[in-house]
Amino acid sequence: MWSFIARRLLASIPVYLGIILIVMAALRVSDPVNAYLGKNATKEQIELKRHAMGLDRPFAAQYVEFLGRIVTLDFGTQTRRYESWKYEGQNVGKKLAEAIGPSLSITLPELCLTTLVSITIGMLSAYYRGRWIDRWLMFLVVLGMSVSVLVFIVLGQKFGSSWLKSALGIGWFAASGYEPWLAWSKEPLWGVLPYPTRFALGTWAHYCLLPVLIYVVVAIGYDTRFYRAVMVEETTRDYITTAIAKGASKPKIMFAHMLKNALIPIITRVMITLPFLIAGSILLEYQFRIPGMGKLIIDAIKDRDFPIIQTFTAVFAGVFILSNILTDVLYALVDPRVRLS
Repeated sequence: MWSFIARRLLASIPVYLGIILIVMAALRVSDPVNAYLGKNATKEQIELKRHAMGLDRPFAAQYVEFLGRIVTLDFGTQTRRYESWKYEGQNVGKKLAEAIGPSLSITLPELCLTTLVSITIGMLSAYYRGRWIDRWLMFLVVLGMSVSVLVFIVLGQKFGSSWLKSALGIGWFAASGYEPWLAWSKEPLWGVLPYPTRFALGTWAHYCLLPVLIYVVVAIGYDTRFYRAVMVEETTRDYITTAIAKGASKPKIMFAHMLKNALIPIITRVMITLPFLIAGSILLEYQFRIPGMGKLIIDAIKDRDFPIIQTFTAVFAGVFILSNILTDVLYALVDPRVRLS
């Protein structure tokens, strides 16, 4: 297995280098200096700003130096080039580290809830295929995916937050904003691991539960249709016919044999979503003003903050490549017919 992982990692290096190259080249098609200084900047001011940003050097030198930063995981403030252009004095690594926590606060519950609910509904729909339960479940999930997420965001902020608070005095959900709900002690647990000193579930629910529920309502439509199709296809397999011939009950066939044999497409669906745990729910974070990775990258694109965009791309591409390799490894673990070779 380890030799397979090593080969896949080596084969992914050219792809990873190509992604970084394309992104850095695309960013430099237009000069961001004028956007920062304005139209009335003098030639001397432009040259000084370009030097401060590190854009006066050849592109090859910028590319090689950034790759060196990736290899050493050094995104500190040794030079001005690796500080955020928008947040002066703050290094890129610190900004990304601060944004990962808020992103995981909503993306991790989104992934878990969406997967659990979608698989459950998909199996129920396949179990009652063609009956009224199946038709109603499919109608509801398709209705959820057919409405724009922006509509759910507006309705959620207006009725789920503002209206509940003004009309009923219930302030369960915040229309926007974020507060940390998990604090870590400076004293390590067992001398190695840090442990939480504050676990405020109410704080998390106040700021994060509403965007999580909106995401689940929209996303379960896509996932449920996929899982239902997988389960329906599994009903045509030979092992199902054999189980029926042996007298196995339909619930046992559906929830014991069929679910186990459908793990490969389920793993594929989940692992495709895994990189977006780091990227964050961009639209939800931006609309709810949650300072996660999604909001950070949108602000960086608007402000043409090259250091943050480049580092974000490097992290996201790396997670995506690793998730693909992990998917193949999980295939071999859950299905003895799959061999890593």
